[in-house]
Amino acid sequence: MQKRSVFLEILVGRFHRAGRRRIPRLPEFFSSRLLIRGELRSARLAFSRVAAVLLLAVLSLSAGGAVREVGPIGLTVGDLNRELYFYTNTLPFELLSISETRGGTQDELLGLKNTKLRVAVLKLGDERITLAQYLGVKSKPIPPDSRSFDLWFQHIAIVVSDMDVAYARLAAHKVKHVSTAPQKLPEWNKEAGGIKAFYFRDPEDHVLEVIWFPKGKGDPRWQKRPETVLGAPVFLGIDHTAIVVSDTDRSLSFYRDQLGLRVAGAANNYGTEQEHLNQVFGARLRITALRAERGPGIEFLEYIAPPGGRSLPAGSTASDLVFWNTQLSVDDLPSLTSALREKDGVSVSRWNEHARAQIVRDPDGHALQLNAASNAVAQK
Repeated sequence: MQKRSVFLEILVGRFHRAGRRRIPRLPEFFSSRLLIRGELRSARLAFSRVAAVLLLAVLSLSAGGAVREVGPIGLTVGDLNRELYFYTNTLPFELLSISETRGGTQDELLGLKNTKLRVAVLKLGDERITLAQYLGVKSKPIPPDSRSFDLWFQHIAIVVSDMDVAYARLAAHKVKHVSTAPQKLPEWNKEAGGIKAFYFRDPEDHVLEVIWFPKGKGDPRWQKRPETVLGAPVFLGIDHTAIVVSDTDRSLSFYRDQLGLRVAGAANNYGTEQEHLNQVFGARLRITALRAERGPGIEFLEYIAPPGGRSLPAGSTASDLVFWNTQLSVDDLPSLTSALREKDGVSVSRWNEHARAQIVRDPDGHALQLNAASNAVAQK
């Protein structure tokens, strides 16, 4: 993904050769009269172990040097005004800006022709989302028979300080339920026990989640917020975006090993509460949370059961409402995109080695916009 330093090349080479030959003799002062033969062998063994640890540490730093931040999470919408009303009234997002762009670099980035976009940037807490409407194009709606275990499923998880108050607000606005009601995950679930969550839809059927973390669960920053009192915020920010994956290990190879995100937690969820949360009978999930240095997390939802999750509809483009676009700030965009191309990665954007942003797809078709780090900072 990134070019190895000279130091790393030397260290890798020496460590690789060590497996094919005896460890070289240590400098003479190590074999003084104070060391008997057994002690010398122990010292050599310790030396090799330290070398191995150093190698792994350097490799880890090298792998983790790609993605620095998970940035705005983007949704394609069909009616921007209607969606803006929902996100700033039913939900308390703050509208930061509305802009229009067309053609040129946008065509190249999105893999389309003659695009004309109207884009709104919204903020909740420290996190941002974008809503993009393609003008002059009839965007395909989200498939009406979409299920929570289809592979195009994605949502954002909005943290709340009080689930009862948050749900009452959503119910008063008559949101479309996915969950039957807010669910509290059972205490036997060590990793997720006590968490409360509720799934619902926006007016165009994008799935959203509100989530409440008990003490000791979730990112520590959510524990620093005051309890709900008059005037205190209820909707706090975005904890993560969740995506359905077909194979966690394959997705880890992409997100962790190629993009450099770190694994922050894992859980196995099943039972009545999980079924009512996702409206999937017999649901059994393997959940894996990943994070970068900054920004919301990315969470894998692998449905061990039931089988039959459908792949992204053929021919889907960035102008379709099923298109989510998670932005990632990366250090070395040309090297990363070149490495992904060498591994037969799927690209939405037309390849341009001088571009400041490129949109690629993960193994299950979820879109990721890779932004050059300096460019990402400039957009804030």
